Amino acid sequence: MDLTKKDIIAINQRFSTGYFENESSLSSALEHSRHSIAWTKQLAYLIRAILIDHVFVDGNKRTAYALLLNYIDLNEWKIKEDLAITLIKNLVLKGEKSIANIQRRIENAITK
Repeated sequence: MDLTKKDIIAINQRFSTGYFENESSLSSALEHSRHSIAWTKQLAYLIRAILIDHVFVDGNKRTAYALLLNYIDLNEWKIKEDLAITLIKNLVLKGEKSIANIQRRIENAITK
């Protein structure tokens, strides 16, 4: 799935202004996600940038949550709503920076 910066701004604008606080982190995450890697790793890069690096002025948690649901749906997997909320909340509370750990947590939360 090739999301653009414009796509992610549009997701954030559902909750907030779409104004950047850390645009370079999003650019870096998008660059990593363009490589031939598992979709869960692509998502991990984007979620880390949004949650940990605070890409947007406001609405980062809601944007990460919406992005998570979008990726899961597009890749024909499922996640229970309470697990998705808990996943995002735990990543924020722990300040999880490891892409491998974020990817593992995503993979442990989803089902076919």
